[in-house]
Amino acid sequence: MFEYLMPLLVMPTYENTLLDRSYRGAVERQIQYGKKRGVPWGISESCYNAIDARLNYQYRAFGVPGLGFKRGLVDDLVIAPYASILALMVAPEEACLNLERLATKGYLGKFGFYEAIDYTSSRQHPGQSSTVVRSFMAHHLGMSILSLSNALLDRPMQKRFELNPMFQATMLLLQERVPKTSAVYSHTIEQSDLLITPSSMETPVRVFDSPDTPFPEVQLLSNGRYQVMVTNSGGGYSRWNDITVTRWREDVTRDNWGTFCYIRDVASGDFWSATFQPTLKRAKNYEVIFSDARAEFRCLNRTFETHTEITVSPEDDIELRRIRITNHSGMRKSIDVTSYAEVVLTSTAADEIHPVFSNLFVQTEINCPQRAILCTRRPRSTDENPPWMFHLMAVHGAEVGEISFETDRMRFIGRGNTIVNPAAMRDLSALSNSQGSVIDPVVAIRHGILLDAGESVMVYIISGISETRDEVLRLVEKYQDQSLADRAFDLALTHSQVVLRQINATESDAQIYGHLASSIIYANPSLRADPSILSKNQRGQSGLWGYSISGDLPIVLIRIGDPAHIELVRQLLQAHAYWRLKGLVVDLVIWNEEHSGYRQLLHDQILDLIASGLEANLIDRPGGIFVRNTDQISSEDRILFQAVARVIITDNRGTLAEQINRYRFAESIIPPFSRVKRPTVKSSPSVELPHRDLIFFNGFGGFTPDGREYIITTKHKQLTPAPWVNVLSNPTFGTVISESGSSYTWSENAHEFRLSPWYNDPVVDASGEAWYIRDEESGRFWSPTPLPRQGTRPYISRHGFGYSVFEHIERGIYSEMWIYVALNAPIKFTVLKIRNKSGRNRRLSATGFVEWVLGDLKPKTTMHLITEVDPNSGALFARNPYHTEFADRVAFFSVDDSSRTFTCDRNEFLGRNGTYQNPAAMNRSRLSGKVGASLDPCAAIQVTFDLEDGQEREFVFTLGVGQDANDASRLVHRFQESDAARGELESVWQYWNHTLGAIHVETPDPALNILTNGWLLYQTIACRLWARTGYYQSGGAFGFRDQLQDVMALIHAEPGLVREHLLRCAARQFQEGDVQHWWHPPSGRGVRTHCSDDYLWLPLVTSRYVLNTGDIGVLNESLPFVEGRPVKVEEDSYYDLPERSEQAASLYEHCVRAILRGLSFGEHGLPLIGSGDWNDGMNLVGIQGKGESIWLGFFLYNVLTQFAEVARRQNDISFAELCKSEAIRVRLNIEKHGWDGQWYRRAFFDDGTVLGSSVSPECQIDSIAQSWSILSGAGDIERSKTAMESVNQHLVHRDQALIQLLNPPFDKSNLNPGYIKGYVPGVRENGGQYTHGAIWVVMAFAAMGDQQKTWELFSIINPINHGKTKDEINIYKVEPYVVAADVYALPPHAGRGGWSWYTGSAGWMYQLIVESILGLRLDVDKLRFTPCFPVDWKQFIVHYRYRETVYHITFICSSGETRVIVDGIEQPDQFVQLIDDHQEHSVEVIVPGSKINFVAGDEPN
Repeated sequence: MFEYLMPLLVMPTYENTLLDRSYRGAVERQIQYGKKRGVPWGISESCYNAIDARLNYQYRAFGVPGLGFKRGLVDDLVIAPYASILALMVAPEEACLNLERLATKGYLGKFGFYEAIDYTSSRQHPGQSSTVVRSFMAHHLGMSILSLSNALLDRPMQKRFELNPMFQATMLLLQERVPKTSAVYSHTIEQSDLLITPSSMETPVRVFDSPDTPFPEVQLLSNGRYQVMVTNSGGGYSRWNDITVTRWREDVTRDNWGTFCYIRDVASGDFWSATFQPTLKRAKNYEVIFSDARAEFRCLNRTFETHTEITVSPEDDIELRRIRITNHSGMRKSIDVTSYAEVVLTSTAADEIHPVFSNLFVQTEINCPQRAILCTRRPRSTDENPPWMFHLMAVHGAEVGEISFETDRMRFIGRGNTIVNPAAMRDLSALSNSQGSVIDPVVAIRHGILLDAGESVMVYIISGISETRDEVLRLVEKYQDQSLADRAFDLALTHSQVVLRQINATESDAQIYGHLASSIIYANPSLRADPSILSKNQRGQSGLWGYSISGDLPIVLIRIGDPAHIELVRQLLQAHAYWRLKGLVVDLVIWNEEHSGYRQLLHDQILDLIASGLEANLIDRPGGIFVRNTDQISSEDRILFQAVARVIITDNRGTLAEQINRYRFAESIIPPFSRVKRPTVKSSPSVELPHRDLIFFNGFGGFTPDGREYIITTKHKQLTPAPWVNVLSNPTFGTVISESGSSYTWSENAHEFRLSPWYNDPVVDASGEAWYIRDEESGRFWSPTPLPRQGTRPYISRHGFGYSVFEHIERGIYSEMWIYVALNAPIKFTVLKIRNKSGRNRRLSATGFVEWVLGDLKPKTTMHLITEVDPNSGALFARNPYHTEFADRVAFFSVDDSSRTFTCDRNEFLGRNGTYQNPAAMNRSRLSGKVGASLDPCAAIQVTFDLEDGQEREFVFTLGVGQDANDASRLVHRFQESDAARGELESVWQYWNHTLGAIHVETPDPALNILTNGWLLYQTIACRLWARTGYYQSGGAFGFRDQLQDVMALIHAEPGLVREHLLRCAARQFQEGDVQHWWHPPSGRGVRTHCSDDYLWLPLVTSRYVLNTGDIGVLNESLPFVEGRPVKVEEDSYYDLPERSEQAASLYEHCVRAILRGLSFGEHGLPLIGSGDWNDGMNLVGIQGKGESIWLGFFLYNVLTQFAEVARRQNDISFAELCKSEAIRVRLNIEKHGWDGQWYRRAFFDDGTVLGSSVSPECQIDSIAQSWSILSGAGDIERSKTAMESVNQHLVHRDQALIQLLNPPFDKSNLNPGYIKGYVPGVRENGGQYTHGAIWVVMAFAAMGDQQKTWELFSIINPINHGKTKDEINIYKVEPYVVAADVYALPPHAGRGGWSWYTGSAGWMYQLIVESILGLRLDVDKLRFTPCFPVDWKQFIVHYRYRETVYHITFICSSGETRVIVDGIEQPDQFVQLIDDHQEHSVEVIVPGSKINFVAGDEPN
């Protein structure tokens, strides 16, 4: 229009002239074309809906077919209002009506009509027909003003122009009339210009009508900083830069992690989700649309239609879910809408490696007025500035009811439940509004909504993140506005188009690249190497390093040998840039396979393509592009590359689109389970589990009268408050199993080589091992354990020493499942006994399932696992040739029945989007027999059998690992029969009966008896020394000081293990005297630190061992050092594999070097604290090398005085004297600088600031400095008594039954002690009860002879006393039969047990009971007595085994002096001379009933 009508702005027109006819013809054609296209008319050159990199609208000429000569005018449809304004000069009435039409559609802005309305479908988001170009252009507004003035003010500009003499001289030319006759020219309109095909105008999208695609399909949404991935079932992740915002794991089968929305019909209680995940409830209609910059889900559940749209805003780091819910029920409905996501706010690696630990640092805050939740992490130092996250829900367009919040995952899901069926959705009440330090954080908001029939409501769920709290609050305020929330969708589309233009890609390209991303995020066999190639790989990740590729990132491999297919390379380079912009970082490896003389030509073409793109600077960089010639890659490495590549594209398989759409996936065709119709029979006779009399029963469980088993009853709505587990292990193999049957198994190293996954989830108690029993007639199935498929009747779980048993009766079928680990072989037995008590014959099946890991984390290993059937034994084998240290190991799963069916495909067993509670395989007749590579690996075995009434069958399932395939086959053959399994169980019983029976006590306190006679020593050996793992912590490593402390408890029962471990630790010492703080067996890879106390435990424990056992010979054992670079001054630590030194020295010399290393003092003459002493969390107190530790002074004094005696016995008199003189110097400096007035200080910072003083703002008093002033013997007697009274006054909390480590906790002060400050106040070391420290307090009171406080405080920390009633155990939560590392001290978690099992406090508590309370002191072959038992005890008995000789020792309270009588003969020296004569001896020890006797320095021994 502009081209035709612009002359009219200044020049007059005359009727029936050529120009006049042209003006009118142009306007008529524009009107005609507008009607044809069904839009307002008026097309001219203008801006349109496309943006450049600077967010400027693009501008070009548009026209109407029949007026313009350019081809393809029909492809664009952009209406410019200013064109209609120009037409006012030609057709004022038609133009005015058109402008009114434009105005009513909202195209009139503040400064006049907007620039344009773009109706071009290729530039629209799905569901939109037009987009307003919201800009104003000065020259278009100027022309509009001229046109309006001409129409309204009688042509002022034309008249002004007419007055110009130059114009008047040529004005007659404007009056040329239309000829009466002329040559005919027919302007033919191209058919293609008028033919508008729907396909050409549609925006490329991916549409799915099912969540159950063979593998998850993904959509990537990002603004360059904030990234969202969402799958077609609704799972996905949210990330911000390098931080994971919400929890996600790669799980190609289940895909059940993400941000979700639940919807509930309040009247019926039925609930479902806006996407298929997490509730897994099938919608009547289900459609997923992945289009540019958004993901959409359309569902029809019950009578409610939901339309969910997801996008990421380009202007703020937020993700937005816009959910329209429509009520089609025909009546008014009340619904609840509840959001849910698990909060992480740290790196993915940190969260995956230890979720429970990561969760501790997250704090939540509810902002009720703005309907939002804020989250952040407590910083672990003053240098950290953790980000803030927000989560809000806004509802528009309906009546809103109650709003409630939840941030505690335990409260939301409920113990033993999953997000499929969480407790919060079954409970019609409001969410709890819990906030703060909730231990396991989530964000969940619930809105009650009232919807009339046919009414729709818009729900906005928005999560975002920023660097500061103020910025997050600004975003919360901003997105309360519905228009601003809606605007994010428009901005996202615009931003996405700009991004595509930057990389010169189309939306069709983006859909292909997004489709391909699915196979990068979720491993897809269709685009990986053939299984035959995968099976050949024998190399690990280090094989990639020679090619400058780390192997830490996903690898996409393109193989090209023909220059004619260079387009594939261009597409993959473009895809790589696209993924990077979407936050998906990938190593793109390009193989040049050209074998002709033109290799260099192809190589140059590839490099030219890279150089011309946006990623020229990413060649040979992580997340970049790697071009390699295949003739420079060995055949072995070529196999490696193909094995690790998640996607392989080759130039001989067609176009990129053809290759990624070619699925090699073929689902196993297994017939569904067929139920058998039987004649009606009588119901099964009522059969109950045997009743047992239990002591200390708390409503959930209790001990058998002999204390050797803890028995737990699990019912449908009665689960223990937390998982109550057993640790079953031998020195190189083991399993952790909960009362619900959930377990994980490892070999050699519980962290580095897990056979099945460690989920670390005390809420769900998830497991990678599962068991099922199925009635083959009815199809009903259940688990012989409470999880994963709970039956209708109660379960009995029995945890014993070295075994666990599960008993259950379901529909007349009694099952008894025994779990135990061989004593000297890497094998776990699951013996399933099934007895028919139903009164009729039954046909049943038993199924065992193991999810393979064969490494540390399943997402890292799944791609590399190879499964097969052993032809010799029939066992299912699995191996991981990619593992750096365990590549040769072969894991196996087997059963002693050859008629089994099996599968190694987890996808088949569970089903896509399946669950362990209802796996797909249990609804099929049998398992498929599938094995091989490129599966989601597992091992599942099913055995079908018949049972007559009263008959019993026993099946032995074995799970284990061999050094190689031959070894694995031998193990299977050796242990597969039931007799072998029974023999191993007998060996396990015999070992633990013998070991734990070394000291057997009979005191008036049954709780003390139970702990002493088994559980404490069992916890120490099975868990701390052998397993080095538990439910809450799975380290797998040896901690240098950790297990050294543990083995001190074994002096009486297993001195051989003490000796063995001393030698093990000495071999981890550097020549400089320091040691590996911890290391992973078998490689020895570990951490070297500036830690100041760990190496000193070697001489201390060596002294205890030598002085207690008399084994002087151990001091002469020669052991090598390790070699590695020293820790740099500015470093805290480093992780590496040290080399074995050629230099070796005796254990004695190793101890000497440790002591000399420890003689490093600061300006106060106190030991330097380094990067932490016993309390690792104080890692910044002395980080500059000047900070000092008062506690370490006491500890060093203890080491020096004890080792002085060892040195004397070794005839090293000079070193003995050095020890004594240094001890005296340390003691004097402690008294000079360490006393604060009422207690001993804790430390000095680098700058001299005191820690642990009454003037300190936090940590005014720390218990370990006080208790070790007594235990070391270094403290002034009166000062130490005062200090211990201060402990009693400030740190002992009798109302909460705990003893704090320090008080007040670190929180808001300017003190910067280290990562201890990151813990929530009152949790773990930061002001909670750290049980080590609590035990040392009790030991100190015992050493002081204070019988009353010793017994009172021991009773406080005894775990059994924390769980004697249901109310108490619901507070304490964790197992009452073992010691917990910590007890939380402040609300809302006061009294709650922390991490149980894997704690050195078990060994210390054993020493406290045996040596401090009962008073047994071993002095080589003499047993001495210094008891400190309660004053009301009249008598107790200790059965003490010395080697293979038992002494029955009766302690009798009486007046007078201590007397010792052995076999009727009184011993003048008041000790028992121990003789191993294999006889039984009777001893009486007569002691005063109440005797306060200060014996500082003698404890602990």
